[in-house]
Amino acid sequence: MTDSTTRPRPVRILLADDQPLLRTGFRMVLGTEDDLDIVAEAGDGLEAVELSRRLLPDVVLMDIRMPRMDGVAATRAIVDARLPVRVLILTTFDLDEYVVGALRAGASGFLAKDVPAEDLVTAIRTVAAGEAVVAPRILRRLLDRFADVLPDPAAAPPKALNALTEREREVLVQVARGLSNAEIARALSVSETTIKTHVGHVLTKLGLRDRVQAVVLAYETGLVRPGA
Repeated sequence: MTDSTTRPRPVRILLADDQPLLRTGFRMVLGTEDDLDIVAEAGDGLEAVELSRRLLPDVVLMDIRMPRMDGVAATRAIVDARLPVRVLILTTFDLDEYVVGALRAGASGFLAKDVPAEDLVTAIRTVAAGEAVVAPRILRRLLDRFADVLPDPAAAPPKALNALTEREREVLVQVARGLSNAEIARALSVSETTIKTHVGHVLTKLGLRDRVQAVVLAYETGLVRPGA
């Protein structure tokens, strides 16, 4: 007989969406997982922030467009309050600029609302574990819309990147292309532990929260170009 005290604590989730039917759908999908626990639901961004402050869920599944306060503003409020809460954005892809804004605000990733159930569950577990969910092809599509305002790749690299070693910059490029630590390790013929260390140094030196912000920075600084 397994001692219940040895079981890990379930991931506590707050659903934030102004459509009750969608919240019901997510509840049905997530409710079948023993390690996931939906602790509350919010019908708008302001309520999501208030419930995050009060309940401190591990992950907020956040819609972008909501009344009173949209998902971008709600994400920024949660991050700025330094709550031990991570935000996973949901989008229908018709508001790409809002998604980029949410990533800049400190979201730990984003998914399509029609994401397969198993991918949604995996993404929630990944974010709860302190990692970020980066959808490379989607991110490239978003940043393609902003390609005209991105820096010229022929220009001198921004001073912020000067803090990185050549290998760290190489790792950042691979992260921006959507590769996992294991994939980067194989590409560079080093151990996965070494890559994890490099990624940690990159985040620390550049003052970034996670891999998502690293990807956005790599594109914004011209280190990686959309479609490259």
